[in-house]
Amino acid sequence: MAKKDFAFGKMNFILIAIAVVIIAIGFMLMSGGGSKDPSGFNPAIFSSQRIIVAPAVTLIGFLLMIFGILKNSKNDNNEVAE
Repeated sequence: MAKKDFAFGKMNFILIAIAVVIIAIGFMLMSGGGSKDPSGFNPAIFSSQRIIVAPAVTLIGFLLMIFGILKNSKNDNNEVAE
């Protein structure tokens, strides 16, 4: 059987998986803070967790995703198997 050639190496997949988890955590940190009464105002929507920490965590996740995609894998087998 021929060896399967993937576009990414094992480390790329690990970095991408970690990035997806970090992005999900960032979006979870942004959620919540709603008001049960539609006419009421809940100042919790302006907490530092939701306007500073969560977007920073999400941005770090997206940057890690880009790094995971662009990182060269160490197994540079560019030879064509015949």
